[in-house]
Amino acid sequence: MWDPDCRAPLPERSEDGTLVFSSEPHFTPNMTPEEMIRSGSFGGTAFRRHHSSLLNCDQPETDYSEFPATWYDDLDVSTYLTSQVYRSKTNRYGVKAGQSLMEWERAGWINVQDPRGWFQWYCRFYLGRRTPDDERQIRRWLGVCGTSGRFKRSLVNKIASAGAAWDDESISPIIRQTLQHWGYRLTEADYNEYL
Repeated sequence: MWDPDCRAPLPERSEDGTLVFSSEPHFTPNMTPEEMIRSGSFGGTAFRRHHSSLLNCDQPETDYSEFPATWYDDLDVSTYLTSQVYRSKTNRYGVKAGQSLMEWERAGWINVQDPRGWFQWYCRFYLGRRTPDDERQIRRWLGVCGTSGRFKRSLVNKIASAGAAWDDESISPIIRQTLQHWGYRLTEADYNEYL
């Protein structure tokens, strides 16, 4: 049974930079929500004003304020969080990656409890919230970034095919940005382990 007042402890960080969630040991992102925001993700639109067709109401651009202010202190919020226009240059790799929130809604990937999608779920999960939707969201993450996740596997294969260094950012910046949107950045150890 789900207890909305129960809070799991914050994750610890292992020596290799992986976040360790005691309740979900197979869920191993290596970027915190703050790192994702500060690195440049979602074209700066993660908390833009948005009409949720799921809730049939507007989502205010201030709903990020539920998260620790340290995540966005000294940050241009209008560029990194609430931009109404997706700006590729805001992203860490300077490219557009991913689909719009409307497309996510149409695909059925949005749950009413987190009307902004995976990133909102991840922020809340990171801070200790646990809900019945966790299993689905973690399964989605594993499909993208897990040991055999399709985007992680694709990036490693592209790097190996090009004979490039694991951190050569000219190799598939769109996939690198997509992985970052899911809280993961390829590491040399992960690259070598996959090979």
